[in-house]
Amino acid sequence: MIYQVAVPTPLDQVFDYLPPENWMPYPLAVGMRVLVPFGNRVLGGLIVAIQEESDCPIEKLKAIRAVLDKTPLFNTEELALLQWVSRYYHYPLGEVLDAALPSLLRSGKTELVKKPTQRVYSLSPQAREFTLETLPLKKNTVQHRICSLLWEYSEALSREAILQQIPTAAPSLSKLVGAGWLIEEVRERKELLETFPQDSPPELNPDQRAAVTKITDSLDKFFPCVLDGVTGSGKTEVYLQVIAEVLTQQRQALVLVPEINLTPQMLQRFRQRFPVNIAVLHSQISAPARLQAWRAAQSGTAQIVIGTRSAVWTSFANLGVIVVDEEHDLSYKQQDSLRYSARDVAMVRAQRTNIPIILGSATPCLETLYNAQQGRYTHLSLPERAGSAAHPSVKIVDMRQQPRQLLSKTLHQAIKQRLAEKQQVLLFMNRRGYAPTLTCYHCGWVAHCLACSANLTYHAQPPRLECHHCGVVRPLDIVCPECQHTELHFLGRGTERIEEDLQALFPEARILRIDSDSTRQKQKMQGFIEQIHAGEADILIGTQMLAKGHHFPQVTLVGVLNCDGGLFNVDFRGSEHLAQMLVQVSGRAGREAVAGEVILQTYHPEHALFQHLLQQGYPAFAEIALQERREANLPPYGYLALLRTEAENFEKAVNVLQAAKMELNIFSDIELWGPVRAPMEKRAHFYRAQLLLQSVRRDALHQGLRAVMPNLRKLANAQKVRFSLDIDPLDLL
Repeated sequence: MIYQVAVPTPLDQVFDYLPPENWMPYPLAVGMRVLVPFGNRVLGGLIVAIQEESDCPIEKLKAIRAVLDKTPLFNTEELALLQWVSRYYHYPLGEVLDAALPSLLRSGKTELVKKPTQRVYSLSPQAREFTLETLPLKKNTVQHRICSLLWEYSEALSREAILQQIPTAAPSLSKLVGAGWLIEEVRERKELLETFPQDSPPELNPDQRAAVTKITDSLDKFFPCVLDGVTGSGKTEVYLQVIAEVLTQQRQALVLVPEINLTPQMLQRFRQRFPVNIAVLHSQISAPARLQAWRAAQSGTAQIVIGTRSAVWTSFANLGVIVVDEEHDLSYKQQDSLRYSARDVAMVRAQRTNIPIILGSATPCLETLYNAQQGRYTHLSLPERAGSAAHPSVKIVDMRQQPRQLLSKTLHQAIKQRLAEKQQVLLFMNRRGYAPTLTCYHCGWVAHCLACSANLTYHAQPPRLECHHCGVVRPLDIVCPECQHTELHFLGRGTERIEEDLQALFPEARILRIDSDSTRQKQKMQGFIEQIHAGEADILIGTQMLAKGHHFPQVTLVGVLNCDGGLFNVDFRGSEHLAQMLVQVSGRAGREAVAGEVILQTYHPEHALFQHLLQQGYPAFAEIALQERREANLPPYGYLALLRTEAENFEKAVNVLQAAKMELNIFSDIELWGPVRAPMEKRAHFYRAQLLLQSVRRDALHQGLRAVMPNLRKLANAQKVRFSLDIDPLDLL
């Protein structure tokens, strides 16, 4: 037999091999990993087909060196999905398969992976002699809360599980062990979430009940649906009750979330609802832990998998439903290497597996809404907030009357009122750091990044200048390097500077800043969430990390400090992303009994986006945006692909794209825009150019790309130019 093996190389083909010499133990099958000779190297690869003949003479074929698996890693459906991904995104199959595997399987290692361990804690016999009420520990302290958690759970809990519930527990755990109240043990790590005492499902409102019924009536077929629910409408509860029905059929569920750290409440609700094994897959867990979670899903041990975009590749024993929460979120699109959309891959996976898929969002992307309009997706609507919560009132403030002020008089007064009533305030600014620009007024010098076409951002904690594109960091300039003037100025505001200004305006307020700088440490985000829910913060300042997925019952006022950033974006999707962000962040206000208020500060209050969005809602904005897209044949009415090149000088980068354009000119159904300099011309010392392909026919676009890509790869390699292809690009920058 001839075994076709895909190996992780830039070559877009598979390679034929003979079986290992004297191989007898068990039959080789499609989906198994093997080690094969490749040139002067030995590479790990995956068997993708078995044939009786080869186009290559048998005497020239080499034999497989070693077999790494006894059973396939992917079933037939999963392997077919990965082959589709390779074709659709024009990416070598070997590298697609490599990206889909956990890193420890990807490396081709043959030795056993060392099983990771973890510390677990349980109540000691000494503690069990008391009841929780008579235990001689001060009530409502961290130590008492730890003991209460262990009493309630009645079994040993891992350190990670305790810290997820009580982020400040680490010092108290050591003290409780030393005092004899807890027993600490080292056990094999369980990469499945421990479940806590179960919640009872709440009563659904009519819209939720109708959505659950329609989905559960279609569990035996491909049923793509859009769960279009306003913020706070109870979309997560619909997911939970659908998954509950899937679990009764002994099937599994995959739940995709944009970023695992931004949705702690969803994890918590799943743990409290389901007494089953839940695996979590994301980039912050260790390689052995990721492998264990992946294996648990593959074997069926994990009934639910919750993960970020890469979890879409997970192998399942019996997948029954896929949920894509916040389906509009840009985080679902990989922006380097294999530039895939996890949402789109999940849709194809559901179709091939013949199961339902739920796309949930308060602000569905325009492509999703268009598919619903065309009848390709079922549109399920949740127009009202769950429970007694009402929609927040929204007010626009014209900042042209109050230039250079952080807070308008309206917003300042509203904050004072909410603080006086012991309610929480959320202020949104999607710019981290202290100030985006450092300049000299004397000569006009600006602190630029030498590696990128961008300014350096000043960060005060700790003091430094940082490029948010290539990551370079350097010390703050004390004098102007051009004119030696000693007085330098900061222009603009980031979250750090806003925090400083607010502390001066409201000295008695407890202010919490949440951005990617303040949450870098593990468990920091969860600690902040706990502080907010405990009422230990009055004003929350945050970037988009706070704009989605969170339920803050005490937040009654949301202020958007500058909502003009997306109004004049060079990317045609800029207005869509701005509208989604404004709706999402506004949805954090008034999610319980107290009515919410949203104040938007803008220098363009008459802009049509604000008028349509605020007066008629997101559906009205989306309808107008779709009309504009239709007139320009832009997605979803047309299809795009973006070829990018990077080189040490611009001429090399653009020459490769000029050659590609000459080959593509013969395809009359494809419009070509460029090649041009990328909006950010230089990044990380490389100059960047791009060529945009546009067509009203998806098949025509892919036909042209199939013809040009082999020659483009050869030319780019010869010219020492890096290139990438982005199918259905979401970022034209």
